[in-house]
Amino acid sequence: MKIIQAFKNGSDEWHYLQEKMQLENPLVLVFGNRYLLEDQNIIINIRKEFNYENIIFGSSSGEILDGGMQDNSISVTAIELEKSTFVIERENIANFNMKADLLAESLLDKFPKEKLKHLFVLSDGLLDGKKLIEGLEKKINNIVAITGGLCGDDARFEKTLTSFNENPKTGEIVLIGLYGETLEISYASAGGWFPFGPERKITKSKDNIIFEIDNKPALDVYKNHLAHRALGLPSASLSFPLNITCEGKKHPVVRTILGVDETQKTLILAGDAPENAKVQMLMASVDAIIDGAQFAGELAMKNRLKKAEIAILVSCIGRKLVMNKRVGEESEYMKETLGEPTVITGFYSYGQIAPFDKNDTANLHNQTMTVTLISE
Repeated sequence: MKIIQAFKNGSDEWHYLQEKMQLENPLVLVFGNRYLLEDQNIIINIRKEFNYENIIFGSSSGEILDGGMQDNSISVTAIELEKSTFVIERENIANFNMKADLLAESLLDKFPKEKLKHLFVLSDGLLDGKKLIEGLEKKINNIVAITGGLCGDDARFEKTLTSFNENPKTGEIVLIGLYGETLEISYASAGGWFPFGPERKITKSKDNIIFEIDNKPALDVYKNHLAHRALGLPSASLSFPLNITCEGKKHPVVRTILGVDETQKTLILAGDAPENAKVQMLMASVDAIIDGAQFAGELAMKNRLKKAEIAILVSCIGRKLVMNKRVGEESEYMKETLGEPTVITGFYSYGQIAPFDKNDTANLHNQTMTVTLISE
């Protein structure tokens, strides 16, 4: 595997992290600020600098490169697989009546199934990520693991951009299939949050909106648990996400609270919250969140036969906002944990996609660090 990485800030020159060289048919991952990806001059410059056929664009809420994190930049990672292959397909949600599960099923039908080792998905950040995963899992039958993330738009939540070869656009879902017997791929997802207060039940909800918890207005229940800290809502909710355990599931998922409706007394989440699910509040210190990222790296490395050559990190915008000026520490610790010669790329997202472990199907996560390790 050969890898080159570079980044730039706006109209600045490109800065390379490895020796610049020509690669043969690489997979090119471009993560960047949404405003920069809307600038046609910058897109032209990217295509000129990385004149390859397979370029994937994704807007982010921060770019992870090597052992650091950057804002308002463009990061590029070009990966040449020497012993294995990849297939890339894309679809737009507008062509499927905005139904992410139908899009996923159609998208997966395009892939050869023989020797398929792993699927990595890069999705528009504002569609229903849970439905997207359900559609993929329905077709793949838990034979192949799925990891990836939902694109970001800093903390604006206005629109996100994704594309394969075409100029970045809204509503796009890009799926990468990795093929080959020599591939070793491992993954993990962890957050560093811990529960507090009693476990309760969601008694009324629709999609990502919780109306009632234990038959009481959801916002009132949430405020009562927060006590004096509720004065900082809605921004304070980023530090107190929810642990949700759906019926029939053994693992809970973390859900970020994007907003509150004072009139309807509801909680608006960054993912689904089904009725009858168990719900509990979470909290964490910045140190615990950073430790969670390190734990994800350790889990992903466990029982590997070979050191990873590339690590794709997808972390959550919620984590970034909570960590604030210390946000760069989680990628720094990840670099130390993974060690040489692992090359790191990734982005801050509106949702992370990964199974909990090798015996589980993929899940949509919030407030986690998800790691995908790849070697040949």
